[in-house]
Amino acid sequence: MTDSDSPNSARAAWIAAPVTAPAAKKVPFERTHHGHTFVDDYEWMREKDSPEVIAHLEAENAWTKAQTAHLEGLQESIFTEIRTRIKETDMSVPNRRGDFWYFSRTRAGLDYGISVRVPVSGPEDWTPPEVGEDALPGEEVVFDSNIAAEGEEFFSLGSFSLSDDGRWLLYGVDTTGDERYTLRLRDLETGRDLDDTIEDTFAGASLDPSGRCVFYTTVDDAWRPEKVWRHLVGTSSDEDVCIFHEPDERYFVGSGFSRSGRMMFVVTGSKTTSGYWSISADDLEAEPQAVWPREEGVEYAVEHAVIGGEDRFLITHNRNRADFELVDVPAADPAADSRPVLAEVAGLRIEDVDAFSDFIAISYRRGGFARVGTVALDADAALDTDAALAADDGASSPFGPLQELPFGRETGTLLLAGNPEFAQTSIRLLFTSMSTPSVLYSHRVADGTDTVLKRQPVLGSVDLDRYGETLLWASADDGTQVPISVVYRKDLHRFADAGTAAPTLEEPAPLVLYGYGSYEASMDPYFSVSRLSLLDRGVVFAIAHVRGGGEMGRHWYDEGKTLAKKNTFTDFIAVARHLTDTGWTTAERLVATGGSAGGLLMGAVANMAPELFAGISAHVPFVDALTSILMPELPLTVIEWEEWGDPLHDADVYEYMRSYSPYENVAEVTYPKILAVTSLNDTRVLYVEPAKWVARLREVGADALLKTEMAAGHGGASGRYDAWKETAFDFAWMLDVLGCSDVQIEP
Repeated sequence: MTDSDSPNSARAAWIAAPVTAPAAKKVPFERTHHGHTFVDDYEWMREKDSPEVIAHLEAENAWTKAQTAHLEGLQESIFTEIRTRIKETDMSVPNRRGDFWYFSRTRAGLDYGISVRVPVSGPEDWTPPEVGEDALPGEEVVFDSNIAAEGEEFFSLGSFSLSDDGRWLLYGVDTTGDERYTLRLRDLETGRDLDDTIEDTFAGASLDPSGRCVFYTTVDDAWRPEKVWRHLVGTSSDEDVCIFHEPDERYFVGSGFSRSGRMMFVVTGSKTTSGYWSISADDLEAEPQAVWPREEGVEYAVEHAVIGGEDRFLITHNRNRADFELVDVPAADPAADSRPVLAEVAGLRIEDVDAFSDFIAISYRRGGFARVGTVALDADAALDTDAALAADDGASSPFGPLQELPFGRETGTLLLAGNPEFAQTSIRLLFTSMSTPSVLYSHRVADGTDTVLKRQPVLGSVDLDRYGETLLWASADDGTQVPISVVYRKDLHRFADAGTAAPTLEEPAPLVLYGYGSYEASMDPYFSVSRLSLLDRGVVFAIAHVRGGGEMGRHWYDEGKTLAKKNTFTDFIAVARHLTDTGWTTAERLVATGGSAGGLLMGAVANMAPELFAGISAHVPFVDALTSILMPELPLTVIEWEEWGDPLHDADVYEYMRSYSPYENVAEVTYPKILAVTSLNDTRVLYVEPAKWVARLREVGADALLKTEMAAGHGGASGRYDAWKETAFDFAWMLDVLGCSDVQIEP
């Protein structure tokens, strides 16, 4: 018997376990704006370096551990299920970059990936080598994150940029979770790092294709990316030159090279306005030149293309159309009359364009789902813009018609996936759905040939035919139809009206409902190996595609932001009611979950409709929204005013946010069980928000738990095994709330 198994050890653990929830002290703090005073009893928790704050968070962790101790066996089972279903020793499909095929390997027992490469056989080698567990001839390690992470509680690899000749690697490392990276340069011929070291950079640094210069971004006191710098390889960072400064606090700034390698772009962006500046790679010490003048309320993005031997800019913009249009202009004179790339854009929300030497690929949304189309380039077509615009038949245009790639499913997501080379003749795409593991395939543009490169492996004798999915629609309060993606295990549920447009179950099922609904982010249907641990226990999983996201076009976003933000919450409530009213589940068997801005959604619906949910799992939740958005000195706040409104200077926005901000609207009602998970070093949503929220919920008798990762950031634990354990903890808590903690998986 080991010490840990001894009766004395068990008794000591029992004595040490807390018997009551931590009771946070109250220190009244008054905050007055627009004639209204709010008394905040828990603002003292904002002092991150205070021993008292750390002690409180640790006490909360101890209480959560004690309250979930009965689930440890279930957590371990779920962790084991996830681990045995994921191929731990695996490899990605090689992707060509210059004269090498690059890919990554994972090894069982190691937390992080290993980047490796092998040489191409020649200039026309576009067929990726078949990769197995054994090293390929000529294979060499480019970067091993496991070695770089040794001795660190947290590790994140940020920037990863290579020179065209494959000799130089620029990489960025964060070891705290605060998303500030230390940049280093490695000579891949010797495997040694140069003396060049650049501290406290933002994500997205890049090495110019020749390997001469590094371009990186630094932040201001509010941690807003504000300056772009040029570093000459082999010199001290003290000699670096600031090439661009954005003083306006509403804008982030960044930089990067085009796929062609012939242009470097500086980009500024707020939530509603963007600007691009270009520098030719032939003269990287030149001043950045504006592509289009920055215009309030106009968003645009620029891609470099070469058409008929001429440098052109492909510009996706919303000057004239809310759902964007695509034009091209001469790179030498971007202010010249633009030429439309697509003849017809009705029904499309154009999101992105990728240029290659012989074609362009366009990402867009149609019917609520992500799709991809290609447009062939005719290098011999006339480049006279006036002639092209005047031609009725479009004969002068170098752009062929949009060829949409086949979709063929009711639900699913099709995305471009890793296409770094300008001269490649095929594009890689990724398809996935709620019940379909992701499939990576190559689409040859010239003849439309598709070749499957890899299917996401799912181990453990999983029968994928057992899982089904459907698309439902809920009516919001204003009549808007809100889509719902649903996945379930078919053999564990019987349908009352199978085959109809609105199927429902004979018996209500335990159900987990996920939502986000902010920043125009689309929560597209996707397959999850870890989610199988819920589905196999009879749980149905659903995604509510609420307004504030981008699934249905730009209007979907506009109708869920600023003074229309409550639509996000009422949409989610409408979805929950639809699922209960139509027999998919009951309030006693429904858990809601979301993170970050989706955590705000969780807090809001907990206040607005607590009777609809048995439990709510909120990750890094933005639940003290009004306090944070009133503090311009905090990271991200000023730029967030275009998403939420500016309550500091606008009384109407203040009152609107005050009416829904979760922390301020906790009431004397019966709340569902609540789990809040956060990270001490999160710079996006500070730990103090869920800490205050849980303390306030306890005041009104809510069963609320707080779990704080003490060495992580916004994304949680960094290693894959720790991340799986976090998921297992969350799922075990959900299953317990749903009354499914003792359910045995049916083979």
